[in-house]
Amino acid sequence: MKTFIRISLAFLSASTILLSQHTFVSTRGQNIILPDGTPILLRGINIGNWLVPEGYMFKFTHTNSPQRINELLLQLLGPEETKKFWKQYRENYITKEDIVYIKKIGLNSIRIPFNYRLFVSEDHDTRFAGPGFDLLDRVIQWCKEVHLYVVLDMHCAPGGQTGDNIDDSYGYPFLFESEEAQQLTINLWKEIAQRYANETIVIGYDLLNEPIATYFDASKFNPKLEPLYKRIVAAIREVDTNHIVFLGGAQWNNNFSVFGPPFDKKVVYTFHKYWCDTTQAMVQEYADFSNKYNVPIWMGESGENTHQWIDAWRRLNERNNFGWCFWPYKKMDATSSIVSIRRTAEWDSIITYAKAPRVTYEEIRKARPSADVIKKAFAEYLENCKFKNCTVNEGYLKALGLKP
Repeated sequence: MKTFIRISLAFLSASTILLSQHTFVSTRGQNIILPDGTPILLRGINIGNWLVPEGYMFKFTHTNSPQRINELLLQLLGPEETKKFWKQYRENYITKEDIVYIKKIGLNSIRIPFNYRLFVSEDHDTRFAGPGFDLLDRVIQWCKEVHLYVVLDMHCAPGGQTGDNIDDSYGYPFLFESEEAQQLTINLWKEIAQRYANETIVIGYDLLNEPIATYFDASKFNPKLEPLYKRIVAAIREVDTNHIVFLGGAQWNNNFSVFGPPFDKKVVYTFHKYWCDTTQAMVQEYADFSNKYNVPIWMGESGENTHQWIDAWRRLNERNNFGWCFWPYKKMDATSSIVSIRRTAEWDSIITYAKAPRVTYEEIRKARPSADVIKKAFAEYLENCKFKNCTVNEGYLKALGLKP
């Protein structure tokens, strides 16, 4: 009887492994592969500005990070209305209509940048709680329904991994000097991985977006990056052996000299490039890295440029078998995105306020628009950011090799 039980358990264990191998997107050599073993070239778009608001997508300049944008809203709307705004913003900005459209135009994947603050309780130490989990659950479900693959991206890590507005930090990569922040990062990734361990539409986890900006001492910070990656991956693998981990280099994801040989069987290395030449020289180091270690490469961010440049850059990456994910899907009054949000006269008043000096309370009062203008500006924005009210940029789609 005991022998029968042991054989049965062994059979179940082997069956589970076999199921895992043939259910999830994985890697083989220099390719990302589908569950049936077929290579897939990821062609995707970043869902920027949704869970990590950025000032320039609202036409703000110095008010550029989530914290600073929130502070502006608090000054204009007050605490209660600001909370209501963000809740409705997250409901309206990305809907099922957006996901259906992204799939319909021919993309096969999205990258979802998120802020760790949406997933932790206020004390950060006791429990994970916040709207982030429900928001991810919802969009992942939509993606399952249309078969659009998902990469989850920690854009803003505890303490800040970049030291700039994009990581919602305080202007310094404190993550690499704080054991508490590192442990919170590790624990949160483990929590996310456990939640989505069996979710097949999720390709994997992009652990840290653009770590260690060029403004800081690379000799000090760069040696700390891969060891932190190893700790995060070890924690993820305790609960999830199914998904790919994406590792970005130092200095805006681009410096791969920080990496040794791959330390995980399901790893993809990812770089970002903006406003560079569209020649082989710009990607040769990543092609060399791929050949040296026999691993896949993914161009996880690029864009914010002319249609001609985007087309040339896309083709260059495809020639090198690098999947791509351009930036961003949606922003205000722009042609360098898939869809554009209409800008109103009232919103121009908000932009003017954002540009004004607001160091003292006197300056805040002096620059503040009328209550009617404020109310109308934000109400119209919430309506205009819905997919049905956005404008499709056909030139941008053609640059991505897609049909409007």
